[in-house]
Amino acid sequence: MTANEIRLSFLSYFERNGHRIVASSPLVPHDDPTLLFTNAGMNQFKDVFLGKEKRDYTRATTAQKCMRVSGKHNDLDNVGPSFRHHTFFEMLGNFSFGDYFKREAIPFAWKLLTEEWKLQPDRLWATIFNGDAAVPRDDEACDIWRKFLPVERIGELGAADNFWQMGDTGPCGRCSEIYYFRGSEVGCNEEAAGGVCRGSSAAATASSKIWNNVFMEFDRQANGTLNPLPAPSIDTGMGLERVTAVIQGHLSNYDTDLFTPLLRAIGERAGTTHRGTMEPPDVSMRVVADHMRAMTFLIADGVVPSNEMRGHVLRKIMRRAMRHGQRLGVLEPFLHTLVDVIVREFGDAYPELKAGRSAIVQVVRSEEERFDAVLTDGLPKLEDVLDKAAAGNKVVSGDVAFRL
Repeated sequence: MTANEIRLSFLSYFERNGHRIVASSPLVPHDDPTLLFTNAGMNQFKDVFLGKEKRDYTRATTAQKCMRVSGKHNDLDNVGPSFRHHTFFEMLGNFSFGDYFKREAIPFAWKLLTEEWKLQPDRLWATIFNGDAAVPRDDEACDIWRKFLPVERIGELGAADNFWQMGDTGPCGRCSEIYYFRGSEVGCNEEAAGGVCRGSSAAATASSKIWNNVFMEFDRQANGTLNPLPAPSIDTGMGLERVTAVIQGHLSNYDTDLFTPLLRAIGERAGTTHRGTMEPPDVSMRVVADHMRAMTFLIADGVVPSNEMRGHVLRKIMRRAMRHGQRLGVLEPFLHTLVDVIVREFGDAYPELKAGRSAIVQVVRSEEERFDAVLTDGLPKLEDVLDKAAAGNKVVSGDVAFRL
């Protein structure tokens, strides 16, 4: 299955099961000052979970554009060295607003993975919340999972892993995550010894967390108090990039067709090929590919480079991509030439890319030229300051550093 087919298959499966397909909300959250960017599929339904908003449906499914580059959810530093982390990604999700709960949500997930997508059941395991002083162990989720999995493939983890919240306040609840284990493909020690490849004791690279089922029960207040929501609800999230890698049989998200067309285009401009290693050129190619997707989708949603808030984050991402382009030996502006690759690959699923194509190219080209001018003007000044410091007391004053 291609990534586009996987996205469509997910939405169609839940539509057949009574869910309304809802379009992705923009990356800039509407009327939510607690978030810099949309970072989860549930963001657009926050007020529905809180009981402040009613819609003409109680079940929904989405493919949501997400950014995780700030606050609690920040993956920026992992991009490049990691095969699985991204600044921009797509979150597949199904939601219930007081309609169904755990006893329906877990079978929905299991049947999609094993019957629709034909993943091997013996490669799947789940985790549940093991309880703490504030919230008890999730006995109900454990009992449901035992209908599908042997007890040794049901892990129990604490709040850091199995209690999900969007931010410091708002809807939250215990959750149950689903992992896919590749086992002997990547050297799981337990399986090599004739045992079962399972849990956190398996080699870290042998597993991929693919789905999180959040059982929304609480509204966390600023003082930490957990107030019950008007009705127990379901919020799930599955990264398209990770599940595509699993279905297509890749260890790296960058080996899927979500990235390979873009990596080929980068390689053509840099005169190289992405080999999937941790060598600097491959890391730089992954950074450029990830950041190109992020900047293209951000600009399509109305964000422009600036020195404040969202515009500052966009500029930081763009200039990081430009620096890595230079490390690949591409000294001329080239990122704007990659926009069409993204529009071609994602434009059908996200029509705003096609509609904004010309503006996106113009913004990226303008920022590339601006950054080139900054470097051309700034590097001689930096070298002059460092030369003077080296010849003197080896100190650069704060005032000079600030101006630089």
